[in-house]
Amino acid sequence: MESIRTDSIKAEKVPEDATLNELPLLPRERIWGFWDHSAVNAGLAIATWAFLQGATVAYYVGAVEAITSVVIGYGVAVLLVALSPVLASAKYGVEQFVMLRSIFGAHGARIVLVGMSTIFAAAWTAILSIMLGHGVVNILNSAFGLELSKTGMAVSIVALITVLASWLALTRGPISVERVSKVVAPALLIVLVVLTVLIFTNLSWEELTAIPPLDPEENPHVSFMLAIELGIAGGFAWWPNMGNLARLTRNPRAAFWPNWIGIFFASVFAAVVGAFAALALNLTEPTDWFIPLAGTAFGIVCLVVIAGANITAILSQGYGSMVALRSGGGKFFGRISWPLMGVFILGPAAILVFFPDALYNNYDRFLSWGAIFVAPLTGIGIADYFLLRRARVRVRELYKPIGESAFTYWHGYNPVAFIALAAGAVVYTLLLHPITYEPSAWFPYLTASMPSCIVGAVVYIVLTKLFTQRMGLGGYRLDVPASTGLVNLPQKHLTD
Repeated sequence: MESIRTDSIKAEKVPEDATLNELPLLPRERIWGFWDHSAVNAGLAIATWAFLQGATVAYYVGAVEAITSVVIGYGVAVLLVALSPVLASAKYGVEQFVMLRSIFGAHGARIVLVGMSTIFAAAWTAILSIMLGHGVVNILNSAFGLELSKTGMAVSIVALITVLASWLALTRGPISVERVSKVVAPALLIVLVVLTVLIFTNLSWEELTAIPPLDPEENPHVSFMLAIELGIAGGFAWWPNMGNLARLTRNPRAAFWPNWIGIFFASVFAAVVGAFAALALNLTEPTDWFIPLAGTAFGIVCLVVIAGANITAILSQGYGSMVALRSGGGKFFGRISWPLMGVFILGPAAILVFFPDALYNNYDRFLSWGAIFVAPLTGIGIADYFLLRRARVRVRELYKPIGESAFTYWHGYNPVAFIALAAGAVVYTLLLHPITYEPSAWFPYLTASMPSCIVGAVVYIVLTKLFTQRMGLGGYRLDVPASTGLVNLPQKHLTD
């Protein structure tokens, strides 16, 4: 049997835990069942960013439209991301950025990896840490009568401590993510229920629905579509994590459906409650809601739970990004220790937390910048895996060196994939400007993420059929059996 060769990792440097390296996981190495995966996803979904998502939606629409827009936006995004990259990574036990070698080539996938695993992960970690800093400032001000500013150094110091604590937890691997999520996710659900009860204790449904949006567009339809776009872009923001988390699941059921329980339902609930709270209190800072609604004592308890949820989300983000760098970051990242890997992921966040206003006050634009790339990337992934490869990938080719692998394309790059990605990004920017957040005339009818996703997929399919397949590149002509890859091979074949 031919042994696996890889240009990005050396066997003697791989951590003993099989979940922490790039090789395909065997069934016995997968640690999460249905409810384990659901708990991790719920902890990821209902961190404070879901509250911030809801508060941002409240700028554009009222209570009824908030429910509709959040359900539509998250529903579309979760479905697409659950198709790609979740199902492929779960089926073969392959890290999601390794799977991208079948689309972009080995070198091309590394470019995507660095951007998704470092820039976005660092920014999300910084946002969550800053939110936690706001919560701690609220606690200190309420409990001790202080007047700490949310734009001062206190927030940055707390955020930095959060980043360091998250790094310590991540050095233990995915087990720490699972254990924290099992405690935090149920506690946060209780907080959400309590927050909902408190809102409706002070306001009737009729009174809540009568509250106008906080800062809407002149055209109500444009406001509604912007709210939907926020949901789609927010759902796409989970792309860098969902495949790697699903890789740890034991079966397709445990991989797919927890995305709806843990990501969709939990995030919709949290975002809708966030929108209600923002409308009811006329406050868009999530950590400002709990003490006015619940009183000092119980409000502080709620903020502590929120802090735990933020840390859970950071751990989930960090784990996925660290595995991605381990697998596809080249020889350097394949050799360094797991704790040092965490420094490369969380280190930039430790710097960003000292600029809280720059990140925190531009949440909608941050989502837009992510969706510019993730929307077409998701479309390309679905087109390649389901339409062009019929959900069958020859896993061994993912690990062969450039020149030997069927996914070599042109010297390790697939320009077709990058052209399709660029085409989707251009379509997005033409429909919704990522800097000014000004929608075009067509945006109210199309959104920006969905056309970007579709254009990326269509351009990829057309160019692949016109050029890549005709040149015999990309492994599309391989005779791939119905049961392929390494999932069912004995352990010895992974190392000999």
